[in-house]
Amino acid sequence: MAGQVRPITLVGTPVLHRPCRPVEDFDAALKGLVDDMLASMYEADGVGLAANQIGVDLRVFVYDCPDDDGERHRGAVVNPVLELPALEDRRLDDGDEGCLSVPGPHARLARPDHATVHGYDVRGAAITVEGTGLLARCLQHETDHLEGRLYIDRLSARARKKVLKEYESLRAEAGAGAGAGAGAGAGAEPDALPG
Repeated sequence: MAGQVRPITLVGTPVLHRPCRPVEDFDAALKGLVDDMLASMYEADGVGLAANQIGVDLRVFVYDCPDDDGERHRGAVVNPVLELPALEDRRLDDGDEGCLSVPGPHARLARPDHATVHGYDVRGAAITVEGTGLLARCLQHETDHLEGRLYIDRLSARARKKVLKEYESLRAEAGAGAGAGAGAGAGAEPDALPG
């Protein structure tokens, strides 16, 4: 596969906590960035990854995950705009969510079970991606990243504190056990999210 694996930026890194800049140039550099993002996502066993998760302040994310019917969807969305069902049509899925930038812990987070993202592909052509199930969660999760928001920012103060405490504990264990579990479970994102 094309693309170079880049390190995943972790919670606390400034680029993760501020809105990203819109992409203006649909060029070879953007294509290279998307290739690197896909390689990095696959290396970390994620199902989605936003550009700021590899330290790049641009509004682009990649994804490779199934929908409610088990159909796998893969791609990249540049300058995404998220659209959710109207409140009266909205059904919530309160599944577990995790993040490659907060490796290890997961938490229950209710999100709409259907989501649509409008944006552009790497060539600048308009695209729309609709998702249910894990794909809907992924589209919302990755768009949040580009707004400078992590999933833990949507949790109650208590749940957020618990996730961060578990994350810090895992990092301390990984640091103490030289080489044990590189990244403290960064690759373990089974039914959760990636980015």
